[in-house]
Amino acid sequence: MVLLSLAFAAVLLISFMKGAFGGGFAIVGIPLLSLAMDPLQAGALLAPLFIAMDLCALVYWRPSTWSKPDLLVLLPGLAVGIGLGFLVLRFANPHFVAIAMAAVTLFFTGLWFTGGGLVQVSPRSLWKGAVAGTASGVTTMIAHSGGPPVAMYLLPLGLSKTLYAGTTSLFFTVGNALKAGPWLLVASPDWTLMALCLPACPLGVWLGWHFHARLDQRQLYRACYALLTVTALKLLWDGLRGYGLI
Repeated sequence: MVLLSLAFAAVLLISFMKGAFGGGFAIVGIPLLSLAMDPLQAGALLAPLFIAMDLCALVYWRPSTWSKPDLLVLLPGLAVGIGLGFLVLRFANPHFVAIAMAAVTLFFTGLWFTGGGLVQVSPRSLWKGAVAGTASGVTTMIAHSGGPPVAMYLLPLGLSKTLYAGTTSLFFTVGNALKAGPWLLVASPDWTLMALCLPACPLGVWLGWHFHARLDQRQLYRACYALLTVTALKLLWDGLRGYGLI
């Protein structure tokens, strides 16, 4: 019963984030599952559920909310990154990747907060988008945490709150569909637990969507940067713990 409660709460929280902010903040719910499950089992449980969440989210984040020029830059790198992340997960130690990504993200968010939280609009960059997409693919595969790289590319563009959320939602819809199969090769999920958690997907997305509608542009960016900081700290913790340093 404890496991079901934690799993349901984690899926509800992640679904809420998808409805409120688009994609990229799945890692905020994973610590709940880690209290009662092996991380690999948690990852395998969530991988198919992410697809259900994404389908629910696309009811709200429709094509008019997608920044198509940015998706054309990001998505090819995402596919490459997921393939690389699968190799890291199977044959290498992913802790270094987690620590490096955490350090870069904390530097990025630190600059924003120390700069007074202003949105500095920068021009698009093809190479930055390609790198961000690839890095996001790697980290979403090994830690369900692809948000930081793609956010570091998209947030400085100054997109509207709805365009930002819709773009990240579709980006991670594609990513989650691509990584579900590889994750099921890494570990076998508890299918009964997954079925019991499924109703949390539409409920969480619906709650998040209504929360999104109440946010103004500045509040959304502040929330996204705060969530990026939390995500980076969790990645840093996981990486250091993996090396036995904490």
